[in-house]
Amino acid sequence: MVRVGVIGFGLAGQAFHAAVIQGVAGMELACILERHGSRAHETYPDVRVARTLDELLSDETIRLCVIATPNDSHFDLTRACLLAGRDVVVDKPFTPTMAEAQALVRLAAERGRLLTVYQDRRWDGDFLTVRKLIASGALGTIAEYEARFDRFRLEPKANAWRERPDHPAAGVLWDLGPHLIDGALVLFGEPQTITASAFCQRSTSQIDDSFDVYMEYPRLRAMLKARIIAYALGPHLLIHGTKGSFLKYGMDPQEERLRSGNFPRGKDWPSDWGEEPEAQWGTLSLVGQPPAKIKTERGDYRGFYANVRDAIEKGALLDVSPEHALRVMHALLLSHKSSRESRTIRWDEAPE
Repeated sequence: MVRVGVIGFGLAGQAFHAAVIQGVAGMELACILERHGSRAHETYPDVRVARTLDELLSDETIRLCVIATPNDSHFDLTRACLLAGRDVVVDKPFTPTMAEAQALVRLAAERGRLLTVYQDRRWDGDFLTVRKLIASGALGTIAEYEARFDRFRLEPKANAWRERPDHPAAGVLWDLGPHLIDGALVLFGEPQTITASAFCQRSTSQIDDSFDVYMEYPRLRAMLKARIIAYALGPHLLIHGTKGSFLKYGMDPQEERLRSGNFPRGKDWPSDWGEEPEAQWGTLSLVGQPPAKIKTERGDYRGFYANVRDAIEKGALLDVSPEHALRVMHALLLSHKSSRESRTIRWDEAPE
């Protein structure tokens, strides 16, 4: 049994870490670090609640620490946990700087500890579907890939650190960019160049609330986008290849269910968890054939933590390795550099 301590009990800690960990066989949610308030105890009355990091780390049976705090605290907390001999999962984005990310990867290697970044979107049903579809060769040679997150929110959230310009690694490119960039890197590898624009659609925004990132390959463009003023939502995924196209509307249902708090407590999750209704399945249009609905693969964020469990107990390879995390950081920082300097950036350029 891998005993886990979750550090931070905001949205990420509540919905995307503690809840998912509870559902993974072979893992135990042993402690939650919530500095103030009583939400952790109310949600998980049988789980120990700590008020300081030292208090959480005093339990030497906790093997894995999960960092689910604001971005500017990731480096210090991860470093402290690694020095205390714990394996660590860090919520995305890894850290605000490449130097910090590289230092943590070195430290983990020196200490013989596991270190990974939470890329749960790899276990979205639609991403699993697209990955399988591309690997099958059904679309032929891919010429264009578009992935986007559309939302409609006319006013910034009150007191949200992600929307404050004085907060390191704030803004939507830092928030949603790691998901979309990681997906493109998994599917297509490293691009030749990146051209990006992070901008504000709302007059009240103080920091970027939307972005375009173009990752250029020899015969492929991956277009990654996020919008905050998109009342009529565009396609979430669009792929064009030499043998046809795939079009998918709608997001994986897991996030909405986790955010709502309507998720199981414990190991017994419903058999239909992560399944999409047929109305949301994507459409595959192949040359010379009528368009057909393609069943969305079943998504399950527990797959991330099941892999971490197996890496700790059985020496399995991490699905999201430290090298993958650094590659996403590199692309993310190149995107910010491209936006700041209004130019195309080569992949081999220094990101900062």
